[in-house]
Amino acid sequence: MAVYLSKEKVEEIFAEYGGNGKNTGSTEGQVALFTYRIKSLSDHLKSNKKDHSCRRTLLTLVGKRKRMLRYLAKKDITGYRELVKKLGIRG
Repeated sequence: MAVYLSKEKVEEIFAEYGGNGKNTGSTEGQVALFTYRIKSLSDHLKSNKKDHSCRRTLLTLVGKRKRMLRYLAKKDITGYRELVKKLGIRG
């Protein structure tokens, strides 16, 4: 299942987490976008257990988010902690 997001939704996510709707390169915004997509793919997989293509995409996104979070933790630990708390990930 491909997750097609509207331009408005993407800009809303980046405006909330990345500081500006047009700042699509911000690490915080990208992590927030990955988190949104991961949640929607997880919901899809709950009802479609045999969709292995979707499962592979989900695992790829989780890996990308993990790498981004590791980079953010090295670069700005306080920003990392705020983002994790705001998104509700990592316990």
